[in-house]
Amino acid sequence: MAQPKKARTASRETPKPQIRIMFRKAIAMGPGKADLLRAIDEAGSISAAARSLGMSYRRAWLLVDTMNQCFKAPVVETLTGGKAGGGAAVTDFGKEVLRRYDLMQAKAASSVARELRNFAGLMKEG
Repeated sequence: MAQPKKARTASRETPKPQIRIMFRKAIAMGPGKADLLRAIDEAGSISAAARSLGMSYRRAWLLVDTMNQCFKAPVVETLTGGKAGGGAAVTDFGKEVLRRYDLMQAKAASSVARELRNFAGLMKEG
């Protein structure tokens, strides 16, 4: 059974900045890709991570492929099948990419916090 949506108000839900890192014409890292890396790290597979985020396997695979092409080392490695069934793992390099991205996100949010609170007053409530 669907849960009722909570009412949102401008005072409770302040907009937040979202950083997207462009490399050539591709988004190398952004909030969705960061979420996908966390989900892969937790689930141990791209398909399970995609399911947990409500995204198709193909979409998740394309996001991983884009990240792996944008960085100088893979952020996700796929493991071949067999008795263990394969899977995927966020590499140490990928964890460092994610750590640095999260740091930039936190700095961006902190640096514009007051302006965002004021900006939220211009937005509709609920």
